[in-house]
Amino acid sequence: MRIVLLSAAPDRHARQLEKAFAALGCDCHRFETAQIGFDTGAAHGIVMPQLGEALPDAVCLRTMAGGSFEAVTRRLAILHALSALGVVVSNDARTVERCTDKSMTSFLLARAGLPSPRSHAVETRGQALAILEAAPGPLVLKPLFGAQGKGIRLVETPDDLPEPGDVGGVYYLQRFIGHRRAGAWCDYRVLVSQGVAVGAMMRRSPASWITNVAQGAEAVGIAPDPELERLAVAAADAVGAEFCGVDLMRDADGVAQVIEVNSMPAWTGLEQATGIDVAAIRARDLVAALGAQDRHRIRSVR
Repeated sequence: MRIVLLSAAPDRHARQLEKAFAALGCDCHRFETAQIGFDTGAAHGIVMPQLGEALPDAVCLRTMAGGSFEAVTRRLAILHALSALGVVVSNDARTVERCTDKSMTSFLLARAGLPSPRSHAVETRGQALAILEAAPGPLVLKPLFGAQGKGIRLVETPDDLPEPGDVGGVYYLQRFIGHRRAGAWCDYRVLVSQGVAVGAMMRRSPASWITNVAQGAEAVGIAPDPELERLAVAAADAVGAEFCGVDLMRDADGVAQVIEVNSMPAWTGLEQATGIDVAAIRARDLVAALGAQDRHRIRSVR
């Protein structure tokens, strides 16, 4: 089975995945999405490093590097094209687009009827001020495209709202439901793979309401929580993710709400908190899904 592992960097996660696929007997090729080219004269219209004009059985997307609007559009188009050619792409371009754009994630969560803080996405500071005045803060202002808690800020007064140029021309605002519990701020990350919650942790920070592990929060293992797991699986389904990290938080009344969905999650904190081998789970489930698809094709031919 030939697997292409797309990773923006040869980081620890990518190396773990390479070993996990190799342990399953797969022929794994790792490179960046940026290295794949369109060529309408090629057999399938696409040329890949190490594979030439041949197609893999599946593509495992670990990370995709940022770039200009044109570059990112082309890379997503590569993923769309591979799916159109019948290659299993996980996660596919549609899911990546839905999760990368936090406003679309919030829209889809609401459409699915899942509990999630009320969210807004507007393009002028005046509109953002009107939202703040209609339901006085606090609100969380997040980059529309962002991860690991970078660039987020709490908005409680008009003075907290930056100018449009500082937020890329888009104000994505989400109602802040965080509160200190037992002396610390906390939220939850549930990892979902092929429709199953396979691991979960609490992220605690005594010092900051930003609870991302990348920002210094502590990862703590938790007992199985059916409510969090159910919501995480439903959130993954709402955005079409086969593998994702779902962030959840309990409000002051203890009600669990989905904050966002990450289609390219890191898992260092989760591994440390739970001891699970995330790369092995990721590789196993992707190969199993590919095998199930092949069996379905055989039955269809018969």
